[in-house]
Amino acid sequence: MGVEHQVTVPNHDPLRVGTLGAILDGVARHHGISRDELIRLILG
Repeated sequence: MGVEHQVTVPNHDPLRVGTLGAILDGVARHHGISRDELIRLILG
């Protein structure tokens, strides 16, 4: 089974683009894929 990965998402309204990018980069890095690939997987 995979290793758990926790991400803290700030409760800001709106969430800044740089913050969102950093979150996406961290998740993509954890899964060993690029940010673009992660976005394609999320958006279908």
